[in-house]
Amino acid sequence: MKCYICHAMETMENVKPLLEYIRKHVTLTEEEEAYLCSQIALRKYLKGQYILQQGDISSIQCFILSGCTKMFYVDDAGQEHVIMFSIEEWWTSDLGSFATQTPSDFNVQCIEPTTVIQFPYETHENLLQEIPKLERFFRKIIEKAYVSSQKRIIRNLSLSAKERYQLFHLKYPHIEQRIPQYMLASYLGITKEFLSKIKKEVLQQ
Repeated sequence: MKCYICHAMETMENVKPLLEYIRKHVTLTEEEEAYLCSQIALRKYLKGQYILQQGDISSIQCFILSGCTKMFYVDDAGQEHVIMFSIEEWWTSDLGSFATQTPSDFNVQCIEPTTVIQFPYETHENLLQEIPKLERFFRKIIEKAYVSSQKRIIRNLSLSAKERYQLFHLKYPHIEQRIPQYMLASYLGITKEFLSKIKKEVLQQ
């Protein structure tokens, strides 16, 4: 591995949140951090722009520096179903499509103007070879995403709509303030009218 410290200095300044996030899981040398920064790219999206569209292959993983995205799929009847929201210092991508390089079942769209750090597939594979510690890091990210998806399945099967809303409200109040009510209703699997009724009941308690 060449020394990329000088070349990547400016990039490192821009991606401090990513480096701090990685440091919570693995310890990289200064040269490894510089090499990492030399391989990644920043991308800015406008509100409403798609990072990924249903049917396309997910060619990048994205770490969000600022903004908010939603992952959703559209069924055969044209109905939108929100799977997850992602905000600062979260990841957004279809991991299944990215890992297998097969067409995605999901869309990823920006709810706000969003800036991300992109990890293209080939770059990701190269980084795992050049910095083996990153394989452990990304494994932890995938494990976390898997656990989160399993917990959501259990919540959807065992909790009422009101309980699901209360849990979201308590856990992610900062996200609720940033998303339209119809998107939250879609995420909870209910109509926006029913969500409005639930919110009134919760406020009256």
